[in-house]
Amino acid sequence: MIEKEWLAKYAAKIRAADRIDPALYRKYGVKRGLRNDDGSGVLVGLTTIGNVHGYVMSEGEKQAVPGELYYRGINVKDIVRADRREHRFGYEEVSYLLLFGELPTARELVDFKTKLGSYRRLSDGFKENAILRHPPSDLMNGIARSILFAYAYDETNEPEDMTIEKTLETSINLMGAMPTIAAYTYQAKAHYHMDGPLLIRNPDPKRSTAENLLLLLREDGKYSRLEAETLDLALILHAEHGGGNNSSFVTHVVSSAHTDIYSSLAASILSLKGYRHGGANLRTMRQMDEIKRVLKNWRDEKQVVAYLEKIADKKAGDKTGLIYGLGHAVYTISDPRAQMLKAKARELAKAKDRLDEMRLFELIEEKGPDIIKARHPRAEDVCANVDLYSGFVYDMLGIPRDLYTPLFAVARCVSWCAHRMEELINAGPIIRPAYKPLFRPRPYVSLKERR
Repeated sequence: MIEKEWLAKYAAKIRAADRIDPALYRKYGVKRGLRNDDGSGVLVGLTTIGNVHGYVMSEGEKQAVPGELYYRGINVKDIVRADRREHRFGYEEVSYLLLFGELPTARELVDFKTKLGSYRRLSDGFKENAILRHPPSDLMNGIARSILFAYAYDETNEPEDMTIEKTLETSINLMGAMPTIAAYTYQAKAHYHMDGPLLIRNPDPKRSTAENLLLLLREDGKYSRLEAETLDLALILHAEHGGGNNSSFVTHVVSSAHTDIYSSLAASILSLKGYRHGGANLRTMRQMDEIKRVLKNWRDEKQVVAYLEKIADKKAGDKTGLIYGLGHAVYTISDPRAQMLKAKARELAKAKDRLDEMRLFELIEEKGPDIIKARHPRAEDVCANVDLYSGFVYDMLGIPRDLYTPLFAVARCVSWCAHRMEELINAGPIIRPAYKPLFRPRPYVSLKERR
């Protein structure tokens, strides 16, 4: 290992060399985070796949509207209502819609599910070499490694083929395998790093994605219809969120370089891993743990509000001033995903006898926004985001926290595949925005003359 003193010395050099005066970003008109001054995203592409609708532009100014989420032009709320009305799982239909741009007929949906099901089971060689032989301490890293490993197991022996036909075949293969990869990766970690049993059960090609996840993760393989419906809803709501979200934008960036689909998908998975992206629900749950641990009576509204104020004042929590589960880059009045998941969470909480905890989450949604706005007078409206309820839902389903972000990756896999094909079909140039250098040319000084 490198000595700590050496690292400290040279880390200081890096900080000094790399620091940029924040005022220079405004001086040169740099859109940090590809955001405009009003917080809206810089327009960098066009997409036919999904849209996150949280504001409209009127006379050059951004005006907030109730949030809506569209998949191929269809409101996700309508999809979810249809699933409930017809008492069926909807994630596979959503996957078909995102890939092909239209809703499937009954026959097409059965055929698509059959094709996905045929890829649920992993070969013994892949399972052993990609997952069990080197169990990861971090599941997202492990899943990304498995996807890269799949390059060597490409059935056609043409992993670099970038035709849409080949990309579609590989996409369906990876979409079908992702739930199994995620579940086995967790089981391997639980066994080798946490002294748990090694539970490796074969998936059922005839069951839905949500059902297979519960089948593979539970020791007895059993689950209720309500539990499977709730997880199915979570998968639907996490499947797509426009081309501008960090991991989908990574898909476009990496695909524009014409690398293979395995590398593209692995890059998107590792983008999603970040706490600013797919890992946000973990921070929400940790904050909830703290509230329940610190407060004498977390069922008392006054105590909860007082503690939220301490969190917002950077005197509690992780001292960032953030109340996790509130706020979003696009949604301000409402996050439709949070609304739909909240309704299902309440139904599940009633069945699990956890309505007291549900009320705590709802209280944060009710009181938190005013606490935030009181400290940031010019802040926009703040609403609950999907992360406020997703972690609670997973907890009620008995899903280990290590799997929260991997479940997000399972759901979003179809979106990354769809965005990759969109990038390849439209054959844009390699994505390469400009960075302005903040130095003037200087002469090279010979080694003998340096001091």
